[in-house]
Amino acid sequence: MPKDWFEWHDLYQTEPRLQQRLEIVREFIAHSLNFSPSGVIRVVSVCAGDGRDLLGTLANHPRAQDVHARLVELNSQLVERGKATIESLGLTKQIEFINGDATVASNYIGAVPADIVIVCGVFGNLADENELNRLLGNLSFLSKQGAFIIWTRGHSNGIPHSETVRTSLQQAGFAEVNFKLTATRDMGVGIHRYLGENLTEPKEQQFFVFSGVANRAR
Repeated sequence: MPKDWFEWHDLYQTEPRLQQRLEIVREFIAHSLNFSPSGVIRVVSVCAGDGRDLLGTLANHPRAQDVHARLVELNSQLVERGKATIESLGLTKQIEFINGDATVASNYIGAVPADIVIVCGVFGNLADENELNRLLGNLSFLSKQGAFIIWTRGHSNGIPHSETVRTSLQQAGFAEVNFKLTATRDMGVGIHRYLGENLTEPKEQQFFVFSGVANRAR
């Protein structure tokens, strides 16, 4: 079992369900880029890991030069690996990696409201549905009206947790664009659009509490 999130990311080399999930996430990021208006595309990634979802998409996407992004991640090793990838892509002037707490509003100041918000690997690490709804409510600070929201949620013990997320997103003012399960049928990936108004100030300084640990990741 991985002892920390840096080791957990190495599971992408061996775990088919994670590989399949990443493929779908990149597909949805590419869709978001394709359908964003001309000009600058602002992206934020919450609990970004090493940024392989966004950076892997930009490596071959025609609108890579339009993207201005902020990725926020607490694990310093993952941040360093992500920064190395950004440098290899020649995108250091457009993409910044913040080594900080993704639950705190101040780490997004200056980068929001965004056209694309990535919250992958987050919902399964919240304590309960109340915490999920709290985070969804705070996405109105990160998101422009019409922003694409890309998310993931694993299933466990036969419970389709992604269905709870889809319902909660609809109730919180997000319209579903697409949803797919991995071939292993135990990980869901969704893309929604935010229909509400952007908030110029965050509802709370802490958006949510990340309660997951790497050896129990869902």
